[in-house]
Amino acid sequence: MFLESQKKNTKKIGSIEVICGSMFSGKTEELLKRIKRAQISKLKTIVLKPEIDSRYHKKNVVSHNKNEISSTTIKSSKEIIHLANGRSVIGIDEAQFMDKNLVHICERLANEGKRIIIAGLDMDFLGKPFGVIPQLLAIAEDITKLHAICIDCGDIANYTFRKLANKKIIQIGDGDSYKALCRSCYLINTKS
Repeated sequence: MFLESQKKNTKKIGSIEVICGSMFSGKTEELLKRIKRAQISKLKTIVLKPEIDSRYHKKNVVSHNKNEISSTTIKSSKEIIHLANGRSVIGIDEAQFMDKNLVHICERLANEGKRIIIAGLDMDFLGKPFGVIPQLLAIAEDITKLHAICIDCGDIANYTFRKLANKKIIQIGDGDSYKALCRSCYLINTKS
């Protein structure tokens, strides 16, 4: 009897998952895989991305491998509250470009029983923590750190090196602008 009443009074609590790493490590690919599994399970999903990221497609989230999924672009994390209504799984790509309210919004939605899956760069091209990702890592139930392959030596890469001289922190680009490097090769390249 006690267990039955306890089950009726408990509300499903959601979770926050963060997929992070350098560029070319497969973060978006992993996000797409998790969203597609949720869809196979007949869960209501939505995928969001910041409006600033239009490298491969203006609306869809597209991985470097050209796999894609329909998504909604947003200007502000405040839009997520309305868009998440009626959804049980919310995917957010390129979260490093989102504003600081994303942390509070993800906590609120997880507390409401939603599963939040976030993908983003954990470090910028200077090797410093990037945007809201460190705060999201602190509150996440699940963290997946992915690694690329170092373009210079073939070792495991954890750093994103910008090939261009531009020093702005936010510079949208791809393989023409960035390369994945291991710590050793990153240090060599940044001293050059």
